Amino acid sequence: MAHKLITKILQHTESNKKKQLNILVDTGSSNFAVGAAPHPFLHRYYQRQLSSTYRDLRKGVYVPYTQGKWEGELGTDLVSIPHGPNVTVRANIAAITESDKFFINGSNWEGILGLAYAEIARPDDSLEPFFDSLVKQTHVPNLFSLQLCGAGFPLNQSEVLASVGGSMIIGGIDHSLYTGSLWYTPIRREWYYEVIIVRVEINGQDLKMDCKEQYLRPVEDVATSQDDCYKFAISQSSTGTVMGAVIMEGFYVVFDRARKRIGFAVSACHVHDEFRTAAVEGPFVTLDMDDCGYNIPQTDESTLMTIAYVMAAICALFMLPLCLMVCQWRCLRCLRHQHDDFADDISLLK
Repeated sequence: MAHKLITKILQHTESNKKKQLNILVDTGSSNFAVGAAPHPFLHRYYQRQLSSTYRDLRKGVYVPYTQGKWEGELGTDLVSIPHGPNVTVRANIAAITESDKFFINGSNWEGILGLAYAEIARPDDSLEPFFDSLVKQTHVPNLFSLQLCGAGFPLNQSEVLASVGGSMIIGGIDHSLYTGSLWYTPIRREWYYEVIIVRVEINGQDLKMDCKEQYLRPVEDVATSQDDCYKFAISQSSTGTVMGAVIMEGFYVVFDRARKRIGFAVSACHVHDEFRTAAVEGPFVTLDMDDCGYNIPQTDESTLMTIAYVMAAICALFMLPLCLMVCQWRCLRCLRHQHDDFADDISLLK
């Protein structure tokens, strides 16, 4: 699952003034990173030298995304969130010094706040993500919820909400942001927010595929068919299904990390018409949800390494008897040579 929403953070400076930065909220990554050098697409950036509370960890970090990448230097600083919990957190921050196709012209955000788990943090899982630090250092419950209101789902609410494109609730649930009931599904694994898709329906019709193979197959002989065909805008993936912002814009989603579950409800900013609709129904009980789980296949490199180790073990098994035979031959040869020398000595004595 991957959400994106813009929020704000405050940087504490030496003059006791708090500098505000706009941050992109991302549930598909775990690093908190902000631009820390001039960039053509940034109106402002994080100035570490002006922060009286910044601590340099003297460690570099590199993070590639599906689109774009950045690298920078790790440190910690005090962070607070306007219009959120009245707390200040010392969090790990990556100061972005170089980037490629990461910042977007006119986007009005200067960094990214990854809200996923430590397992996918860079450079490794020992780096504590921001939300983990927030929960440990404060009394904020281990839960947050998001409402995305994109261009495809215009807001029915005020122009103020329309300017931010949604809402993020830290530590709780805002019942005014959704309609109907919340339905929950368990988090299968704590890295990304991984949930299991057990069935895919199109226009209410079950595709009746094995749940481990929930993807659309190519249609054969389309050119010779007289039937109408439709192409779905679903791109191929080798890392499982991603429920991204395009899908999630119609829903209010609760990330209940404490109970290891994700909740879905129809968003209050969703507009229902002839072409757009969002609905949440349940409960649906599956006997063995783990059977539908996606297991990451081994990469070519790891497969080759496994084959290499197996071949090395087989060669070692074949070489062991040969080595023993060589050692035995050398020992017999040495004994025979010693025996011949002893015989020569006896002959001389005679």
